[in-house]
Amino acid sequence: MNYQHLLVQHTHDIFWITLHRPETRNALSPEMVAELAHVFIQAGQNDAVRALVLRGSAGFFCAGGNVGNFQSRLQANADEGEDPVVSRNRAFGHLLQALTALPMPVLAVVEGAAMGGGMGLACCADIVLATDDARFALSETGLGLIPAQIAPFVQARVGRRVALRLGLSGERVSGALAQQLGLVDALAADSTALDALQAQWLNRILACGPQANRSLKALLSRDVTGDASLDHGLGAWLDDAALRFAQCMRGEGAEGIAAFRERRAPSWSATLQAADVARLHGLSREPQNDPHHAPQPGPASAPK
Repeated sequence: MNYQHLLVQHTHDIFWITLHRPETRNALSPEMVAELAHVFIQAGQNDAVRALVLRGSAGFFCAGGNVGNFQSRLQANADEGEDPVVSRNRAFGHLLQALTALPMPVLAVVEGAAMGGGMGLACCADIVLATDDARFALSETGLGLIPAQIAPFVQARVGRRVALRLGLSGERVSGALAQQLGLVDALAADSTALDALQAQWLNRILACGPQANRSLKALLSRDVTGDASLDHGLGAWLDDAALRFAQCMRGEGAEGIAAFRERRAPSWSATLQAADVARLHGLSREPQNDPHHAPQPGPASAPK
């Protein structure tokens, strides 16, 4: 697929996804949502993918929904009784469900700001990295709207009390406060330091067994309280955990234990540098007035 609103690379067994609509601060147009959905399908179908990273171009993560499209939604005619506002809104929810269901570790890397739906994307990630001066906000209520599809994902990330605080006030919180509230896992001083921080976290992931990481995500996706009996739910969860542990022992575990005993890196270990991170996101750390070093929206690589 030739992506128009994303920069996509698939290398080092990682999907590098850069939201790339800098003229709108990477706002979530219907076209961008459709492209993200396609990438998530491609990543989810590839058992070799070890991580997926979301970042924004031009030093900005995501401004949220494209307000310019809201009026056109109101003016659209209902098709066979279906409210176009409802269907478009729910489509974004399907995207968030697909993102949270991905079997590999997902990182969101935030600089500039993550507003509204952009904050929702970040809340769906397993690990969120940000700069100190990044801003996060549930900005919808300031427009007389609600953070509808992102609400359950925000609450899952930060809890009901914090979700209500942010949603009912529209408060813009800094990266530092977002870390205190549980939204952000680690901070960097600026975009260059963020490259290094992202490389550091990816190297930690790449030092772990890729199938072990996938199995752990699947295990932790269970709802222990989903059954009528808490004890029964916990027992089923622990039964599943024992089976997964045995599978790991007979799979990657043999190599991992051997590497530990032999004091060497396991066969799956890999290392990235900060420069790799910037390059693979299509970012430039050169002076912005040099046209020869401006980031170019090249074509997406074909998924492996």
